[in-house]
Amino acid sequence: MLMGWKDDVNTVLARDPAPRSFGEALMFSPGLHAIILHRVSHRFFMNGHYKTARAVNYWARVLTGADIHPGATIGKGFFIDHATGVVIGETAEIGDNVSIFQGVTLGGVSTSKEKRHPTLEDNVVVGAHATVLGNIVIGAGSKIGAGSVVVKDVPPNSTVVGIPGKVVKRNGEKEKRIEVRRENLPDPLVEALDDICASIERVERRVSELEEKLNKP
Repeated sequence: MLMGWKDDVNTVLARDPAPRSFGEALMFSPGLHAIILHRVSHRFFMNGHYKTARAVNYWARVLTGADIHPGATIGKGFFIDHATGVVIGETAEIGDNVSIFQGVTLGGVSTSKEKRHPTLEDNVVVGAHATVLGNIVIGAGSKIGAGSVVVKDVPPNSTVVGIPGKVVKRNGEKEKRIEVRRENLPDPLVEALDDICASIERVERRVSELEEKLNKP
């Protein structure tokens, strides 16, 4: 049931600079504990032991602060930094080598008994407090900026920021001249408003020049 737990610990060591040893990562990483307990609850869930699965899920939430539904499918090399406030819905699907940070929600927008949560393909990174909603696909290698709200499919190898989330970089190329830096992710709405204000200033300046010309004798 816990096959692969050593790989989960090594994933923490590879992506989190805080733990100084294998033992420290194993004992004091709540994100790792959330993942290991989810793998236990998921096995019970898949075998039809739903109450046992939910019991494990319940105590995992109490212990780690992360609520990962037993039905969620999670691949290898999954990393959760801090774990606090993470919510992953029942029909979510997560590929290999995915990283998410505290406060991330992979939620649904429907109450029907169908696929209603996101799919994150391999090598996706989701920043702190980002929200990804609905039966959408986040393409392999994509990055979701902290605090973003994503409600539409994201192409592979894209960077998404803002509310609602917009693609600002794809396959290494900037979209719409918006520069993306990890330490200062832009807000597309603010960028658009800045462009509008600049255009208004140019128009006003041109009108003033024309008025001056008309008023000259």
